[in-house]
Amino acid sequence: MSETQFASPSTYSTIASAARFAPLDLQQVAGRIGAEIRGVKLSGDLDAATFDAIEAALLAHKVLFFRNQHHLDDTAQEAFARRFGETVAHPTVPARDGTRLLELDSHQGGRANSWHTDVTFVDAYPKLSILRALVIPPFGGDTVWANTAAAYENLPQPLRALADTLWAVHTNAYDYASSHVGANPEQLRRYREIFTATIFETEHPVVRVHPDTGERTLVLGHFVQHLKGFSARDSQHLLQVFHEHVTRLENTVRWRWHEGDVAIWDNRATQHYAINDYGDAHRVVRRATVHGDVPVGIDGRRSVLLKGAPDGAKTASVS
Repeated sequence: MSETQFASPSTYSTIASAARFAPLDLQQVAGRIGAEIRGVKLSGDLDAATFDAIEAALLAHKVLFFRNQHHLDDTAQEAFARRFGETVAHPTVPARDGTRLLELDSHQGGRANSWHTDVTFVDAYPKLSILRALVIPPFGGDTVWANTAAAYENLPQPLRALADTLWAVHTNAYDYASSHVGANPEQLRRYREIFTATIFETEHPVVRVHPDTGERTLVLGHFVQHLKGFSARDSQHLLQVFHEHVTRLENTVRWRWHEGDVAIWDNRATQHYAINDYGDAHRVVRRATVHGDVPVGIDGRRSVLLKGAPDGAKTASVS
């Protein structure tokens, strides 16, 4: 493709015409989510027309992939991330020295093979994430993303009506062992202690209105503790029903990483899953995140922080 194309143009009435953007060499990767952009060298100094085209493509395709970004270092990755807004550190896991980047190192327990949206246990969870691949195993280690707007749109009408009324409690005090398979007991203990240094709980609407596109997206994933007003058993059953709709293969895209790759995803409209299928091989990626807004449900109510520092993802310290 020689120009920016949107997967579903009719859903982007709030976005200005793509004609004002620089043309992109963009290839859609899957039917409902994901596009690769070629021939762009990412940086904090990227020209405005190209950046605007990338931002619009991200809203349309939810996750964008860029190969051969070997020129990026930590400083340049953060400079590019700041084009989208204020960067934030993880609210509990220490950042790399002098940065706000989260490093995920498989030799240090940095594996999370379960479906999630980043940091939904805080109220204003990240707007987007930018992941840079430094060390990639010779096989395995792919990441899969799911389009939660498409998942909502394709729910049967009775399930959509139910989802519209539901609220869920999200927390960082979840089952670590099941999502860090392969970590030794010491790594697991250390990661659990760090990750839960401060306990957060937040009530989010199960369906939020996307602030840029107006789409309705599902806010779920492994940080959900329970649905408000339901027993643990009923919550589990209902959450499983919605989870299966989110992760239908039609709603997903799978990316085979190469060193130097960068992926950017709209954290307000996706879930993702880093596949832990590479044994003892080494995998290192670094993530920049951009501060988000407090979700608003279809009735206009905003998410509510129940426990933890207000705006935790924004106020986390850099170590």
